[in-house]
Amino acid sequence: MEENTPAAPAVRFDLGPVVSTPGALDALRACGADPLHYLNRHARGDWGDLDETDKAANAAAIASGARLMSAYLLPDGQRLWIITDAEIDDQHHRQATTFLLPDEY
Repeated sequence: MEENTPAAPAVRFDLGPVVSTPGALDALRACGADPLHYLNRHARGDWGDLDETDKAANAAAIASGARLMSAYLLPDGQRLWIITDAEIDDQHHRQATTFLLPDEY
């Protein structure tokens, strides 16, 4: 029996190494949030709580290799950012993807 469920959207860009600030890790732990949930959303182009201008900038950044940013509200209402740095070579590799809190930027 075949299931007719749509496939999850594919990862849209290289993440590079994934790192986090201590503050972001503490915030995720404090509310029991799974960082992989947010990382998967980011990697698939679900930018979270951004306005249309920032979402359009991310769409352009996928094509150009510029920096990408997502913003999510954690279950406790705290804001989490995920930033993927610009491409560092012609193979579309990125320097890193970082979990951080807005006041750590």
